[in-house]
Amino acid sequence: MDIKIACAQIQVKPGQPAANTRKALEAIQEARNAGVDLLLLPELMVPGYLLGDLWEQRAFIADCEEYGKEIIAATRGICVVFGNIATDPAKVNEDGRVRKYNAAFVAQDGQLKKGGLPYPFISKTSLPEYREFDDARYFFSAAKLLPELPAGTTMEDLIQPVTVTLKGRTVKLGVLLCEDGWTDNYHYNVPQLLRQNGAQILCNLSCSPYTYQKNRKRHQLFVRQASQNGIPLVYCNNVGVQNNGKDVFTYDGCSCMYDATGKSITDSPAFAEDLLVADWDPDTGAIRGKRGLQPVPSDTAALYTALCYGAATFLQQLGIQKMTIGVSGGIDSAVTAAFYVDILGPENVLLVNMPSQYNSALTKGLAQQMAQALGTHYTIIPIQEAVDHTIRQFGETPVHNYGTGGDQCLTVSPFATENIQARDRGARVLAGLASLFGGGFSCNSNKAEMTVGYATFYGDIAGVLALIGDLWKHQVYQLGRYLNEEVFHKEVIPDPIFKIKPSAELSAAQTVGKGGDPLVYPYHDYLLQAFVESWNKTSPEELLQWYLDGTLEEHLGCEHGLVARLFPTAGDFIADLERWWKLFCGLSVAKRIQAPPILAVSRRAYGYDQRESQLPAYFSRKYLALKAAVLGAEA
Repeated sequence: MDIKIACAQIQVKPGQPAANTRKALEAIQEARNAGVDLLLLPELMVPGYLLGDLWEQRAFIADCEEYGKEIIAATRGICVVFGNIATDPAKVNEDGRVRKYNAAFVAQDGQLKKGGLPYPFISKTSLPEYREFDDARYFFSAAKLLPELPAGTTMEDLIQPVTVTLKGRTVKLGVLLCEDGWTDNYHYNVPQLLRQNGAQILCNLSCSPYTYQKNRKRHQLFVRQASQNGIPLVYCNNVGVQNNGKDVFTYDGCSCMYDATGKSITDSPAFAEDLLVADWDPDTGAIRGKRGLQPVPSDTAALYTALCYGAATFLQQLGIQKMTIGVSGGIDSAVTAAFYVDILGPENVLLVNMPSQYNSALTKGLAQQMAQALGTHYTIIPIQEAVDHTIRQFGETPVHNYGTGGDQCLTVSPFATENIQARDRGARVLAGLASLFGGGFSCNSNKAEMTVGYATFYGDIAGVLALIGDLWKHQVYQLGRYLNEEVFHKEVIPDPIFKIKPSAELSAAQTVGKGGDPLVYPYHDYLLQAFVESWNKTSPEELLQWYLDGTLEEHLGCEHGLVARLFPTAGDFIADLERWWKLFCGLSVAKRIQAPPILAVSRRAYGYDQRESQLPAYFSRKYLALKAAVLGAEA
């Protein structure tokens, strides 16, 4: 007789164990009603995962353990595998605090089942220490137990399946936690060890955040694990939003099941709670899902869904129901505005155009046209009078020097005038309007601007959330088209916005008609992406070598022939490269540190995902030698 197995893809709320436990108990009852024999729940589903140093609060940990007991007690007539924190009060971690494990518990009829550890739970073996993860700060790895155990004990002894009886049949469950399935870069191959020790199925409990195109890599990984081990694999992930203060991560779920040949059998929809049920034959490894596979969305559709879900859930967690957005008539503010109207409804969004003397009639008209198409609140608050007043104050107010007894007036440069405008819009108008309208206000900066600090302190880099702060400019354009065509099914973002030259419109030399942004996005998007998102960080050394080899465009992924059109000589290329590298490594770091939280969707988002120190720009010895040779040859 087949065993009915299910994944409960639930929304986990970080730091709310009571709410998460209620959700787990509801899922257990739903599974019991559906005749499920074996139910999987996600990793760390009781406490949540990204909790910062709340992990160091003893009262919180004790509560999580007590809530775990409620789940164990609710397993009458069903076997439930769930994630929670576990402690060993008799021992401490390296930080001197009580020893904690990221653990999976296997409970049946109110009792816990053991694996190979000297505890009634399974511990995560591979603790991630990259990107947003900092697991070793809080958790103890199963691998670290070896020196404390009797001589001769090996990891093969510790990584054991859990034996349970389901429908009168004895089966061995290979339970592992998230990263234990990502075997490429870890010493111990947990799925392989579980199979060697008799596991008949791999049960992966995860709390895995969404990243653009990550599911493709995960699918390849699971296909390989199931087929190489010759047993089915079940992956249970949660949905929801969690953050580490500077980055907001979405969790897409996408729980799935694979048969013993590695064939994907059934899966759950993205960003939705679900009970994924299948019949499993332990003898043959066959899994028959109650439904087929979900349609695979386009990359742009997946990005849209992640951003919409992430922003909506994050604002809900903060209790923010309204947003104020500065709209300039440019693509960044237009896409941001359309997103928030889609998320909150037009009645809860206030768009404000804040023109100075440099804003064109074209962009002012486009901002108003968009507000009309979206059917939302709109106002115009000119800033020129306030800016002129500030300039006069700064330029005419004497600064007294008590050392010399003299007075002087400060000079307001054109560059300072640009920043005065940006700060007036952000710190005065947007912040003030948001407090009156209710809710928060938005940061409209994209990732290219964040990379080189093309933003003003306390001005356009302020706000409650940087919705598009992890999107390159070309992705912003793609999403703008998608919002028009697939979400609103009409032109809410006017077509000229896609065609005008991007510009901050902060001076006479910087308008949509001339000047414009200093970044040439079809090239610089990809150059800056190489600075940030390459797994092995790309430096000027590699970039210059690729340029000299004629392979730069291939490595960056930008349009063929673009580099030659932009840079007539190697000297021009080097000057441009160093300009942006120095900005990336310089004051931009301070701006990013003070920027709002970013909704993370890429392989490396600014914030806690991209760990940064404020250091001088570094150029390697090889780069300096290449540069000297190239410039010497040109001279």
